[in-house]
Amino acid sequence: MSENSRRSVDVKKGESIDRSLKRLKTMLDSEGILEEVRRRRAFEDVTTRAKRKARSAKKRNKVRWKFEENKEAQLQTHDLTGEA
Repeated sequence: MSENSRRSVDVKKGESIDRSLKRLKTMLDSEGILEEVRRRRAFEDVTTRAKRKARSAKKRNKVRWKFEENKEAQLQTHDLTGEA
């Protein structure tokens, strides 16, 4: 494993080990490493993989749709009030 691919946190003076571990876990979670490790623990057949990807795509699209809907509503409100 190369030095660039290792993940670590520095334990600050007076910081508990539990807090340092929480920071490490948060960092790994934000990078998607924990999810990948969990997924690779056991073999995943093609059908299960397709279902998992469809579920995550559905969640992504739902969030994207909500964001676009809010953006359109804001644009319409500005048009009605005459604001730029």
